[in-house]
Amino acid sequence: MRKEILFLTALASCLSSFGQTFEKTAQGGKFQTAQPTLNGEVIFYSPSIVRIVKYPSAEMPEKKSYPIIKTPEKVEISYKQNGNTVSMTSGKMTVTLDVATGKVTYADPQGETLLKEKVEGTNFIPRKDVNRDAYTVSQAFSLEPEEAIYGLGQRQSGAMNHRNQQIHLSNGNTNICIPYFTSEKGYGVYWDNPGISDFSDTPYETSFSSQVGLCSDYYFLYKDGTQDGVIACIRDLTGKATMFPLWTMGYWQCRERYKSPDELCGVLDKYRKLQIPLDGIVQDWQYWGCDSNWNAMKFMNPRYINKMDDKEALRYLPNGEDKNARYPKPRFKSPEEMVEYVHQHNAHLMISVWASFGPWTDQFKELDKMDALLKFETWPPKSGAHPYDPFNKDARDLYWRYLSHLHKMNIDAWWTDSTEPDHLNPKESDFDLMTADGSFRSVHNAFPLTHNQGIYEHQRAVSDEKRVFQMTRSGYLGQQHYGALSWSGDVVSSWDVLRQQIPAGLNYTLCGIPFWNTDIGGFFGWEYNNDCTNVAYQELHVRWFQWGCFMPLMRNHCSSPMMNEIDLFGKEGDWAYDAQKRMIELRYRLLPYIYSLDGAVVQEDGTMMRPLVMDFAHDRKAILLDDEYMFGKNILVCPVTEPLYTKKVEKNKGVTTVPDVAKASAPVEVYLPKGTKWIDFWTNETVEGGQHIKRECPVDILPLYIKAGSILPLGPKVQYTTEKKWDNLDICIYPGANGEFVLYEDEFDNYNYEKGMFSTIKFSWDDASRTLTISDRKGEFPKMLKRRSFRITLMQPGKQSAETVMVSADKKVNYSGKKLTIKL
Repeated sequence: MRKEILFLTALASCLSSFGQTFEKTAQGGKFQTAQPTLNGEVIFYSPSIVRIVKYPSAEMPEKKSYPIIKTPEKVEISYKQNGNTVSMTSGKMTVTLDVATGKVTYADPQGETLLKEKVEGTNFIPRKDVNRDAYTVSQAFSLEPEEAIYGLGQRQSGAMNHRNQQIHLSNGNTNICIPYFTSEKGYGVYWDNPGISDFSDTPYETSFSSQVGLCSDYYFLYKDGTQDGVIACIRDLTGKATMFPLWTMGYWQCRERYKSPDELCGVLDKYRKLQIPLDGIVQDWQYWGCDSNWNAMKFMNPRYINKMDDKEALRYLPNGEDKNARYPKPRFKSPEEMVEYVHQHNAHLMISVWASFGPWTDQFKELDKMDALLKFETWPPKSGAHPYDPFNKDARDLYWRYLSHLHKMNIDAWWTDSTEPDHLNPKESDFDLMTADGSFRSVHNAFPLTHNQGIYEHQRAVSDEKRVFQMTRSGYLGQQHYGALSWSGDVVSSWDVLRQQIPAGLNYTLCGIPFWNTDIGGFFGWEYNNDCTNVAYQELHVRWFQWGCFMPLMRNHCSSPMMNEIDLFGKEGDWAYDAQKRMIELRYRLLPYIYSLDGAVVQEDGTMMRPLVMDFAHDRKAILLDDEYMFGKNILVCPVTEPLYTKKVEKNKGVTTVPDVAKASAPVEVYLPKGTKWIDFWTNETVEGGQHIKRECPVDILPLYIKAGSILPLGPKVQYTTEKKWDNLDICIYPGANGEFVLYEDEFDNYNYEKGMFSTIKFSWDDASRTLTISDRKGEFPKMLKRRSFRITLMQPGKQSAETVMVSADKKVNYSGKKLTIKL
């Protein structure tokens, strides 16, 4: 201890010359540079997470961080001095500070450099932020020339790798801006400024710059050189992901919009009659009525409450609708009856709620008195609607007070739309509007996080019986902690846009947020005349639909006047109908696998949609691909992103380019990452990795390859997620390597899993001995299946695919929770 004190005293003395100083702290160190004078701190939050703060003021400014919930833990740090530099080693990384310049360098435990700040890379330009002194602040880094980086939220660039890009970081519809990037080396950098910012990468530097800030503040994350490791750091820093209910992993039907309870329930009836599985259905906007009454969170549209003959109620009829139009006598007399009917038919209801309010609403009037409205123009245009201020705690309380009316109706999920929020005809002065936490400019990108956090925390305070499920159009780092997932916004129906969504979603998940989806088929169908019978649109929709089967959420949606229910594409025997039904049924077949991925997200900081850099970081071809990914660690997905059998002609009409689309087959190029063998899901044939192949691709399938050594637990044929118990699962083994899989189960809803009420069963495959080991079950929960059967099949050419329940399994075993060893 005495030696350490003497060393640090000498170190402080040595580094105090010429105005530069370093002082050891419990979590790292404080420093001051000489010319120019710059103060800063190195703060270890864990061995894998370090925060670097720099500021031109004498003391560290008070600063609120919206996503960060972790407080620094005790970290054993060893210090080493070499001239003007101090190295701090935590066991997971070494942080080297040049006290003369303030430059910081990061290295792994082997001493290999991970990232360097640029010399004099921290800059402050004084400015006014409305009524306070502030800075435009930036931080620059030096990356390796060919180093690939990812993240930055959800972009529409079509690129996976963000090198040589200039990106304006201001949330908007279809673009989610998160000031975080991660490298193929397995580190991450989060720039902790929620205000309007920019990211820039050039051959000379990589930088973040924010219009408003009091300090340069960022976190460096590194655990073990893997993306799984850095994502675990994100979740440690910003909060663990929450479990979504099993029913959300089923199929969702959605459209803008169902205009009455009869219409919505009629769609549900069709799916049940056609025996097409379905678990979620969505009530989109205007159930509240006209634009002036926007987001009243009440059913005030007279068509929903059967008051078309009430003159007072007619004032709420949505803009543009014919008040004289009459329809047959309704089946449902109230919204409550609609909700009850949906539940009685084994489905769940999501409803649209917005982050803005029309001037007729009670919320608007109360918020206006509280000075908690951001008075710029938002959607719908010229309605007088304004976003509320989610940074205001009282405003968040008010929001839930009104939303609780729908919660008490037993509505299952929230579609929190326009959480950027929508900003029409923006003026520079709009960003100077004040929120409870400062100017809108200074907090802009944290709006969706704060909004969804408010709903989550209020609902959790009321009851833990139903898991919070929010689908929100925007997002921010830490979103996973508040029961929220994002979708890619109001995208256009086109092949180019379809392809862009793949890297958009993958980069979003690399920000540590595991749940994401798109509007299947695209939202705006104007490039196909808003006609779902247009054969060119049908091919696009089917390919998007196939990809949707391998997203965390499989949700069909479109904008009016397009309609997209499966029966509108034809009937049984028609290729566009059959292909969609086939994928829905495959989705339900995969539910034990998918729900186990959901469990791994929560219990192991897992990721469902896995960019190839997560599992094949040493395969340069793989990590630069932007149209393939792993769904879990076992299934390689290659969506088809170009038309093979149709085309558009004059006036956006569609024609076929083959005699019979249902019988046509054209090749699609697929890259199979090296280092493993791959088994074709549809044929069980094995292909060596490390090569491009041509896969024949009829209209009703997409290329799917299973990694050798995979074990897939697959469920029964059902019409909704909980129709049948998982007491007789198929266990399909794909040979060629050793492997394992953990089957996760709990009560499928509620938060008892947080109390340890879940179970796991580990399956291990030894390829050389052809032996499957089913380990002792771990954990338990009420109504857990204590005895069950597993139907085990070794997937080989000549056998049926795992798409449907195996007709003839290789072996059937009874399992009661104790270890079994099965030789195949």
